[in-house]
Amino acid sequence: MEKKKKKPSAFSVLMGYAGGHKALTYLSLVMSAMTGVLALMPFVYLWKIIKEVIEVSPDFSKATGIVHNGWMAVIFALISMLLYFAALMCAHVSAFRVAGNMKKDLLRHIAKLPIGFADEMGSGKVRRIVTEATASTETMLAHNLPDMAQAIVTPISMVILLFIYDWRFGLACLVPVIMAFAMMFRMAGPSMQEDMKQYQNALENMSNEAVEYVRGIPVVKTFGQTVFSFHRFKKSIDDYGDFCLKYTFECRSSMILFTMFINSAFAFLIGLTLFLTAGGNATQDILVNFLFYVIFTPVIVTTMNRVMFMSENGMKINDAVARINSILEIEPLSEAKNQKELSGAAVELSGVTYRYSDDAKPAVKNLTISADKDQIVALVGPSGSGKTTVAGLISRFFDAQEGSVRIGGVDVKDIGKDELMNTVSYVFQDSKLLKRSIADNLRIAKPDATDEEISAALKAAQCEDIIKRLPQGINTVLGSEGTYLSGGEQQRIAIARAMLKKAPVVILDEATAFADPENEVLVQKAFTELTKHSTVIMIAHRLSTIRNADKIYVLDHGEVSEAGKHEELIAKGGLYSSMWKEYQSAISWKVGDAV
Repeated sequence: MEKKKKKPSAFSVLMGYAGGHKALTYLSLVMSAMTGVLALMPFVYLWKIIKEVIEVSPDFSKATGIVHNGWMAVIFALISMLLYFAALMCAHVSAFRVAGNMKKDLLRHIAKLPIGFADEMGSGKVRRIVTEATASTETMLAHNLPDMAQAIVTPISMVILLFIYDWRFGLACLVPVIMAFAMMFRMAGPSMQEDMKQYQNALENMSNEAVEYVRGIPVVKTFGQTVFSFHRFKKSIDDYGDFCLKYTFECRSSMILFTMFINSAFAFLIGLTLFLTAGGNATQDILVNFLFYVIFTPVIVTTMNRVMFMSENGMKINDAVARINSILEIEPLSEAKNQKELSGAAVELSGVTYRYSDDAKPAVKNLTISADKDQIVALVGPSGSGKTTVAGLISRFFDAQEGSVRIGGVDVKDIGKDELMNTVSYVFQDSKLLKRSIADNLRIAKPDATDEEISAALKAAQCEDIIKRLPQGINTVLGSEGTYLSGGEQQRIAIARAMLKKAPVVILDEATAFADPENEVLVQKAFTELTKHSTVIMIAHRLSTIRNADKIYVLDHGEVSEAGKHEELIAKGGLYSSMWKEYQSAISWKVGDAV
């Protein structure tokens, strides 16, 4: 029987990112452990001072060792502090390197993943893992790990000290410690790992839904709704609140008892002292030891709290590493091994089926569509019919589970990543422009483009009116000093970017969705220029924009319902004809018609 491969610990995974700084982490552990021992030495010298004072009382002139013991206590305290500071310095340098390398690896890996991955996992969840999970590893290595070394060494040293002077007092201090450990195990036992996972899941769900809510704020405000209109967001908040309350109530009694026990050592000491001194049996040694243990008791409280948080932090870091690995374990799309030369720019989907998840219904099913070189092909259909999925498959945002997607007669899986990016240009429904200059935004498509090429692309995209009113023309930085563009203007800039790229295949995904009537006319003119020498796949809700398309595919539930030119589809009297009538009715609607 094959032996199951042992999964590496979270610590070994983190050390894999440390590189040459790994030694600093181990050095910090050693120094922090030494600090745990040295920090107890001042108590030893304090005990010597108390013992000497009581022994020479009332003639304190004989107490000759007080100064020496006092200075030794101060020296050990200073050495302990300096050593701990050095341990933290080493730990921080290594921790920053680990967090930095981990974040870089994550971002490099995410860059290789299909664009559809973020939609499937949720952008809020991805953001939280990249920022907060990696940050938690830095906190753990820089602070928690050195404290963990102390939390292990200090109790051992503490137990030795407890039993060196008087085993009876040592036992009295150990009893509440054992009882506190029992309460700690109830809270931070094996079940807490699952609780920690549920807690992080609740936070991620809330983060995801918060992102979606923020994106939908314009709709919410337009229709005068509140947060309650976003049921999923409210539910995620309620679920998080319910979990926290439930877990808090479960831990309430254990936490109260834990706090009571770790702070009750003095009560056991008083009880033992009263028992030992009953009947007038009080001795000098009992008094000295009692005073020492009373002074030493606060160390027990600090140490026990560190031990408790050590177990909690260990679970947090295990969960953080698991979530980071959940992204790193996602396989990127396969690289083209036998790259083939494209023959033209025709696009063809043959028998394509795609599901966003294994248990989901097919977004597209056995789909076959084609667009010849320099043709304009439109995809229309009800919401959720698979239009954007088709565009994503052509751009290889994800791969079809069945069938093939070809450009220029070559399967997109056999086209190199760089060549595919140069072949396909995508204008999104809500095009994003960076807070950089207009020129910089266009150079994303062609980094070596000259100012003349940029100006020509902007002119072809009907952007001259935009550039003329901007203070620095194409060098105007967007988002600065009140320089903002409307949705339609942003789309024209995005189209100019696509023109500059001069890709043989252009995909327009609802590119006029955010354009006002005036901008829509200009966007349409820009389309005319853009589509002169490219194969164009258009996704449209405004049916007037695709009347002159060479072919229109009507999608319904992920399948081709109808196909043909505008007039042919109108004559058929099918789904397209019905959509056209509804569209015509909508654009001719007036406020008075509703009265």
